[in-house]
Amino acid sequence: MSVSELYSQYTRVWIPDPDEVWRSAELTKDYKEGEKSLQLQLEDETIREYPIDVQSNQLPFLRNPDILVGENDLTALSYLHEPAVLHNLKVRFLESNHIYTYCGIVLVAINPYEQLPIYGQDVIYAYSGQNMGDMDPHIFAVAEEAYKQMARDEKNQSIIVSGESGAGKTVSAKYAMRYFAAVSGSASDTNIEEKVLASSPIMEAIGNAKTTRNDNSSRFGKYIQIGFDKRYRIIGANMRTYLLEKSRVVFQADDERNYHIFYQLCAAANLPEFKELALTRAEDFFYTSQGGDTSIEGVDDAEDFEKTRQAFTLLGVRESHQINIFKIIASILHLGNVEIQAERDGESCSISPKDEHLSNFCQLLGVEHSQMEHWLCHRKLVTTSETYVKTMSLQQVVNARNALAKHIYAQLFGWIVGHVNKALHTSLKQHSFIGVLDIYGFETFDVNSFEQFCINYANEKLQQQFNLHVFKLEQEEYMKEQIPWTLIDFYDNQPCIDLIEAKLGILDLLDEECKVPKGTDQNWAQKLYDRHSGSQHFQKPRMSNTAFIVVHFADKVEYLSDSFLEKNRDTVYEEQINILKASKLPLVADLFHDGKDSAPAAATSSKISVRSARPPLKASNKEHKKTVGHQFRTSLHLLMETLNTTTPHYVRCIKPNDEKLPFRFDPKRAVQQLRACGVLETIRISAAGYPSRWAYHDFYNRYRVLVKKKELANTDKKAICKSVLESLIKDPDKFQFGRTKIFFRAGQVAYLEKLRADKFRAATIMIQKTVRGWLQKVKYRRLKAATLTLQRYCRGHLARRLAEHLRRTRAAVVLQKQYRMRRAHQAYQRVRRATVVIQAFARGMFVRRIYHQVLREHKATIIQKHVRSWLARRCFQRLRGAAIVIQCGFRRLKAKRELKALKIEARSAEHLKRLNVGMENKVVQLQRKIDDQNKEFKMLSEQLSAITSTHATEVEKLKEELACYQQSQGGDSSPQLQEEVESLRTELQRAHSERKVLEDAHTREKDELRKRVADLEQENALLKDEKAQLNNQILCQSKDELAQTSVEENLLMKKELEEERSRYQNLVKEYSRLEQRYDNLRDEMTIIKQTPGHRRNPSNQSSLESDSNYPSISTSEVGDAEDALQQVEEIGLEKAAMDLTVFLKLQKRVRELEQERKKLQVQLEKKEQQDSKKIPAELPSSDLDVDQDADLAYNSLKRQELESENKKLKNELNELRKAVADQASEHSAAHGIPDSYCLLLNQLKLAHEELEVRKEEVLILRTQIVSADQRRLAGKGSEPNINARTSWPNSEKHVDQEDAIEAYHGVCQTNRLLEAQLQAQSREHGEEVEGLKAQVQALKEEMDEQQQTFCQTLLLSPEAQLEFGIQQELSRLTNENLDLKELVEKLEKNEKKLKKQLKIYMKKVQDLEAAQALAQSERRRHELTRQVTVQRKEKDFQGMLEYHKEDEALLIRNLVTDLKPQALAGTVPCLPAYILYMCIRHADYVNDDLKVHSLLTSTINGIKKVLKKHNDDFEMTSFWLSNTCRLLHCLKQYSGDEGFMTQNTAKQNEHCLKNFDLTEYRQVLSDLSIQIYQQLIKISEGLLQPMIVSAMLENESIQGLSGVKPTGYRKRTSSLADGDNSYCLGAVIRQMNSFHTVMCDQGLDPEIILQVFKQLFYMINAVTLNNLLLRKDVCSWSTGMQLRYNISQLEEWLRGRNLHQREVAETMEPLIQAAQLLQLKKKSPEDAEAICSLCTALSTQQIVKILNLYTPLNEFEERVTVAFIRTIQAQLQERNDPQHLLLDFKHTFPVLFPFNPSSLTMDSIHIPACLNLEFLNEV
Repeated sequence: MSVSELYSQYTRVWIPDPDEVWRSAELTKDYKEGEKSLQLQLEDETIREYPIDVQSNQLPFLRNPDILVGENDLTALSYLHEPAVLHNLKVRFLESNHIYTYCGIVLVAINPYEQLPIYGQDVIYAYSGQNMGDMDPHIFAVAEEAYKQMARDEKNQSIIVSGESGAGKTVSAKYAMRYFAAVSGSASDTNIEEKVLASSPIMEAIGNAKTTRNDNSSRFGKYIQIGFDKRYRIIGANMRTYLLEKSRVVFQADDERNYHIFYQLCAAANLPEFKELALTRAEDFFYTSQGGDTSIEGVDDAEDFEKTRQAFTLLGVRESHQINIFKIIASILHLGNVEIQAERDGESCSISPKDEHLSNFCQLLGVEHSQMEHWLCHRKLVTTSETYVKTMSLQQVVNARNALAKHIYAQLFGWIVGHVNKALHTSLKQHSFIGVLDIYGFETFDVNSFEQFCINYANEKLQQQFNLHVFKLEQEEYMKEQIPWTLIDFYDNQPCIDLIEAKLGILDLLDEECKVPKGTDQNWAQKLYDRHSGSQHFQKPRMSNTAFIVVHFADKVEYLSDSFLEKNRDTVYEEQINILKASKLPLVADLFHDGKDSAPAAATSSKISVRSARPPLKASNKEHKKTVGHQFRTSLHLLMETLNTTTPHYVRCIKPNDEKLPFRFDPKRAVQQLRACGVLETIRISAAGYPSRWAYHDFYNRYRVLVKKKELANTDKKAICKSVLESLIKDPDKFQFGRTKIFFRAGQVAYLEKLRADKFRAATIMIQKTVRGWLQKVKYRRLKAATLTLQRYCRGHLARRLAEHLRRTRAAVVLQKQYRMRRAHQAYQRVRRATVVIQAFARGMFVRRIYHQVLREHKATIIQKHVRSWLARRCFQRLRGAAIVIQCGFRRLKAKRELKALKIEARSAEHLKRLNVGMENKVVQLQRKIDDQNKEFKMLSEQLSAITSTHATEVEKLKEELACYQQSQGGDSSPQLQEEVESLRTELQRAHSERKVLEDAHTREKDELRKRVADLEQENALLKDEKAQLNNQILCQSKDELAQTSVEENLLMKKELEEERSRYQNLVKEYSRLEQRYDNLRDEMTIIKQTPGHRRNPSNQSSLESDSNYPSISTSEVGDAEDALQQVEEIGLEKAAMDLTVFLKLQKRVRELEQERKKLQVQLEKKEQQDSKKIPAELPSSDLDVDQDADLAYNSLKRQELESENKKLKNELNELRKAVADQASEHSAAHGIPDSYCLLLNQLKLAHEELEVRKEEVLILRTQIVSADQRRLAGKGSEPNINARTSWPNSEKHVDQEDAIEAYHGVCQTNRLLEAQLQAQSREHGEEVEGLKAQVQALKEEMDEQQQTFCQTLLLSPEAQLEFGIQQELSRLTNENLDLKELVEKLEKNEKKLKKQLKIYMKKVQDLEAAQALAQSERRRHELTRQVTVQRKEKDFQGMLEYHKEDEALLIRNLVTDLKPQALAGTVPCLPAYILYMCIRHADYVNDDLKVHSLLTSTINGIKKVLKKHNDDFEMTSFWLSNTCRLLHCLKQYSGDEGFMTQNTAKQNEHCLKNFDLTEYRQVLSDLSIQIYQQLIKISEGLLQPMIVSAMLENESIQGLSGVKPTGYRKRTSSLADGDNSYCLGAVIRQMNSFHTVMCDQGLDPEIILQVFKQLFYMINAVTLNNLLLRKDVCSWSTGMQLRYNISQLEEWLRGRNLHQREVAETMEPLIQAAQLLQLKKKSPEDAEAICSLCTALSTQQIVKILNLYTPLNEFEERVTVAFIRTIQAQLQERNDPQHLLLDFKHTFPVLFPFNPSSLTMDSIHIPACLNLEFLNEV
């Protein structure tokens, strides 16, 4: 285009302005080439003539169209120049409050001087994973880009943050590091990301200070490398520091402060641990009071100091080192207050020996006072032959003192940096790193010295690297798009860098002059003039001979050469350093030793910090190191090498004003910084080439209105774009066609926008014309239609009147006909009814007569039957009696004959001989047995006499020894012992008396307390009565109010219930996460150790107990103790440590075990006694042997059980003790060990010792049982033979053998009876004695304990005695209460068990009766009927499945672990749940609690294992959610609880559980369902979330509606992947269809499906709204229309699935209102009121943010004015909205599982063969 076309009337331009830098104006007439001026109209409507230089023909800059103003990227502007950049930044900063803007690869950050809510965790999550150009500019976007490129390209990254002091560099770097810590996490448990963030308070305290420009200015540069591992998690960090401003330690300008740490330490000087520092207020010290005000508004130094100490502790700096650090800092303050007195000659000076501050300085640093006093005022001169000690003048001494103070602080700074690096160091291998460089920007002041020279030198190097990187990126882009590359002329600052660092440059000459003995600043300046006067970057001021000017890339800077040499040398006298080396404090000595840890010290002492591994520099005698300039140049080269090996990302911080006012923009200061930081250079390089770039698709969508209709027929968009551009822009140099983009010169996009606007303007006129004509036609048609309507109504009225007359006439005729018919019908009905009644009575009379005759005949027949049966019975009885009499007589005769024959046979001699043979043998055997017993008795009596004699001799010897010993001891000991005994007795009596007094007092107090409690109870009862009366009165008075408030209370209760449910489910989720982490840690420990060192759970202890918070269903006492221990482990040590009930239960269990042990010991002793008695007894029978074996087996089993229980209890006690000890040690580190912990630990130790004793006793019992068994076996072998012959004394006498045998048997039976009675009595007596002994022993122990307690109580104060007594009474009552509670629980359990057994027996009795009745009826049937019965029993399935215990693992594997949802397609939904319930029901039917417990535990663990394995499979997760819920519903439906049985059929009620209450397992399954639901939501959100933004905001659901705006460089970010990854709304709907189909097919409850989609729609709403709030490019009217359409499609989908309920629809309400807000008018106050009333679901921040982001897509729309936004804010200020901008898209609604009973019965379920469950038997 020609110049005249560009500069036409109404064109807006920029002209220079002295106040605002650039000012906007508008041409009032067209410009023609050759004219010398432009006619302009300013914005305030003043006319101005702008002159034009004819020679240069430099016209003013053109202004961009309004549609481009406020762009996120400055390179998206059509006209790229300084005024456009400045205006765009100003509009974004002041009108939209956007502080971040892209400028190509640079992020421009303007300091708002106000805290903004844009750095929260929700914003971090919003930017995580996003491409850089997709979201609004932000420091998080730059950090995400660096992190993503590091992971994708595997190349190290750097973020370079620069700017002036006060521009916000440190804050930007801090937020970048916070982002890395949040998104990457830590690779280990060392929390390295917290340590990286914790280093910031330390570095700010020791390296930041208040300046005139910034209250928290960093006075040093730092480069932090954050290391990552292969999984890109933070593993460590390293920090380098550059150019610490040491001069600030000893000097501060007006309104400035020293480093923060000095003021923080003074603010904490009153703490007791800092008394030895001898510090006072900061105003009292010279080094902290030179700047005037020592405080900063809004800053609490004491609070900041506490944060600094906490950061030191977190980084591992010991408390002793912290105190030493504070001592060194305090010593610097005292050194500044040392008073130096000049002598009269002026060449020397002195310090008072009594100087308090010097004494404090020496004491704090541990150096000698006299030496420091001497060498502060003297110096040593060393020549080749001699050494001189020379005095110094006052100024020299002050300089030396200040140099020493600076050197000490610099060494300490280096030590702290080294220690921070050591804390951040990691032993893991670093895979890559991201460096964050926080360095000073270009500086120019009125007086510029050595520090400004070094800073500007570093910025020259960084600017050169920046220019090369920008140039390289431009070249890569052109080559990628295959565009001819033309060289772009850009500023190269290499000559300026050579001037500074080349050979014989400024730094070289400075170092050379420092080596000259009498070198001065003036000589050095003169050398610069002589050497570099011809350089274009070096100038000499006209009015000065000690200054020089360097022309930097940003500006000319004049440096004053004074003190350059001194600062470069950084001289510290060696004598003072040697004194510090000899310090008594190790830290001080280490700071100044060359060989120890001097790398960081050497670096920082020279104002820089190089790598810690670099060897120290060899120091000379005087200077102690190399020059500062040399070291700074070396470290800068190292930094540039590091940056050149990384991919840089640039952040330029801009300071908007010098007054630090929030959201105030000073154009002069902004332009100055934009020029200095390289932003304008980036713009210039971009403008020199093709700054505007459009993708072919975007260009086509934007400018297709300029395409002719015949060209649209072509399907190749690329060809269409080429033809359009060639026809619109005649100059081919103004654009280039790339491979994927079109490149435009500056200004061409604005020209195309103008053509587009003209096209729209013409189309608008055509539309207006057509619409107006259409409106007139509509008006005419409306009048015509009204006339026709009036005529139609009149004619209709007449016709209706005629029809009404005809209708009435016809109705009268019909009424008459109906009335007459009715009367005739009624008469006929009366006659008919009378006839029917007469017939009925007649027929009844005849039937009754016949009936009475039949009845009489029947009765006569019955009488005849009974009479005939009586006569027959009487005849039969008479005949039977006669037969019996005849039989009795015959039998008596036969018996008499047999008796007579037997008497004859008994009198024969042979019979008597057979009887006498056996008797003689028995008599002989008995005689021999008596002889053997007599011999044994004699032998035992002899042994007893021998033992008695030996015992008597030993007693005599012991008496003699005792007498000798008493004589040797003398006669004085016994009286002393007697006296001691007497004194002890008196003390004991006194103690008893005092105890009685205390007991009486305690009794009285107890009575008083009881009385007081009774009074209080009585008073409480009265108050309750009064309360009841008042409640009745209030109830009567406020029935109407209650009716109104009941609804509100119900809503409040419902809300609280939802919150409580949400908290509970969050706890379940956290528990699941911790459980997962525990499993992972356990797997890692197993891999690391590879040894079976962990303790296994007992076999009878369920693994479920470690997975849930609920005990098992066991009812034994051992189970109770185990439950208590399990609760201790699971509830948490903090609560369990203070819960004494657990310990009391353990104590009780120990007592019970002790009682069992005593009983067992008593039984063992009895057994031994019985064995000893049985040795001389008769031969025991086989039955007795069997009993003894059974008793021994029982004792052995009892012993094993007792031993195993002891072992298990010991293990559990050890674990509990260890856990409590660990917890106590953790608490003791900060608070000391509480008394409750000590008490509990002591009690646990005692319990442990008691268990050890019980273990030893069990071993003793075991040995005794073994020995008793051996004795029993030996006794069997030595039993005497009863068949041996024995001689009796009266054997010769004649005895009748038959009488003797009878007598012998009688005596034996009598002896057995007597012996049994005696044993029973002795056993009872022994048990009574043992019981009494046990009671006596328990009483003794209780007395001993009370005695000890009493003695302890005497040592306490009366108040403590009373408190202790109350505690003892409470513990006793607690014990009793626990005993009673356990007894009640046992009784209740027994009662429940008996009731269940009674129900079972009743059921069995009923079944037996029914079976008997059925059997009787079946026996009467035919055999065929029996076959039918067999078939019926086979079909009579009771809904129970039986399996063997060893098949349980196979059942879980086939039904849970290896089951695929596809295998059950076409079967009953939730089939595994039904099968599991039928197995549970059978275990309940057989009353097998272990089987129920094991099956449920294995099922739950199996489901968890499957879900862990398939944690990203939606179908599997949905499948087990439905089955878990169904199993839970079955346990409720068949629990026997009437509340769950209301919908059951009679058949279903028969399938209820009979024996067990599985309420606790229902809770476990409910928690498991919550975990599965949360996993289901996580999987579905992971599948949906990548689609949402593209489908809802970016995809054109309505084609041609949205227009594409020009985009900048950031749309070409390398983070974008090749290819089109966009999704349409149809993809989202298809995915949700898939979810819905899977859940419905698997039988998931409809209520749960509704809650799933409620959660998913909330996520869609949150993600879409968050992106809308963070993206300026989508906040437009067309996006609002697209959103409305997309939301309507989603609502239609909900209605089609019957899911469109209020709760689901409400989740989309904020997004709906946001879409409406984008479409509403935004001009008048009425519009503001409408917006406020409509957008109730959006917060004030969200509404204002959307209005600020609203961007018109063409010229016909208007921007939202600032005044309108202020009006909205004023109207919404009364709202109490939450203070957050974004929605929490990770928020999860609490899930509710409503009870949903099944209509299926268990006996109707068929098990398919594909499940491989053949081992299950149907019952």
